[in-house]
Formats: sequence, C-alpha cells, structure tokens
Amino acid sequence: MTTTVEIMDQQAVHRALTRLTYEVIEKNKGIENVVLIGIKTRGVFLAQRFAKRLKEIEGIEVEVGDIDITLYRDDVHHVSSLEIEPSYNGHDIPFSIDGKTVVLVDDVLFTGRTVRSAMDAIMDVGRPAQIQLAVLVDRGHRELPIRADYVGKNIPTAQSESVHVHLLEHDKLEQDEVLIDKTE
Repeated sequence: MTTTVEIMDQQAVHRALTRLTYEVIEKNKGIENVVLIGIKTRGVFLAQRFAKRLKEIEGIEVEVGDIDITLYRDDVHHVSSLEIEPSYNGHDIPFSIDGKTVVLVDDVLFTGRTVRSAMDAIMDVGRPAQIQLAVLVDRGHRELPIRADYVGKNIPTAQSESVHVHLLEHDKLEQDEVLIDKTE
C-alpha cells in the first residue's frame, strides 16, 4: 500500500529557495563570477527562480543555462537494451563557463549519478573555476561520493519510496509541492 504525503508546500518551497539564494551569495562573497546551470527538466526552472531572486537581492543579472545529461548517464546502455532510443537535447549555455563558479541546480539529489553525469557534460562545455551543487531536496542513498553545497530540505527516505517535486512552470498545478510516496 502506498501513501502520498506532502513534505513541502508552496510556502516551504519558496522559503527554501530564498534561503538557498542567500547561501549562494554568502559562500561566493557575491555573485559577480557565478553562473547557474539547471539540469533538465525541473532543475532548469529552479535555476531560473534562483536567478530572479539573485537579481532582486543583489541587483545583478546572473546568466542561466541548462543541460541535458541523457547521453552522459552511466545507464544509457541499459535504456538502449530495452529498445528505447534515448533523446538528447544537448545544452543551452549561451555564455562562457571558463573560470566561472558554476552552480549546478537540480530538484532531487538521490544516488548522485545524475550530478556526476551533469559534471561530465559541463566539462565538455568548458573549464569552470569550480562547480557547486544546489538541490531542493536531498533524499540520501548516495552511490557516489557527491554531496550538495546547498540543500533546501533533507528528507530521509527508504529506497522503495519516491520523491516528487511539482513546480508551477512544468507541472501546471495550482502550487509548488514536494510529495513522497511512502510504501507500507
């Protein structure tokens, strides 16, 4: 039996993003050398929200790009064996990341494999000074030695549970929310 529980509502998501925005500013002593890259799909919308909040707070426009990690995944051969053709939409990074602090943005950090793939993809684009990671939710269960620099909410989960982030821009719902499907 599966029960769906709301972990974060609209207000909690907004507060978490605001806090994360201030943490990015503080850790980087400003945002002059910072660019944001969202991991498709929801990470892109979160990166755009970060940029908007950074502009409101610092008065500086931060460049935002996005990256599709599909073909960088270490399980792409498993997908191919199922006769499903992986789609690759590349990246939209219309600025140089060389020497920049790249804040990689995603919705949920789980095993770390998506982040590893995103870092590989970023290194194919350029040579940043550093890569930082901002996630709305860290649910644990890492398979790789990856941790987020900025975390909206830590949500301990069981392996069998699922975390779902719903954002207004993508999911066309009435509000943002983070849900967890708990199995009993």
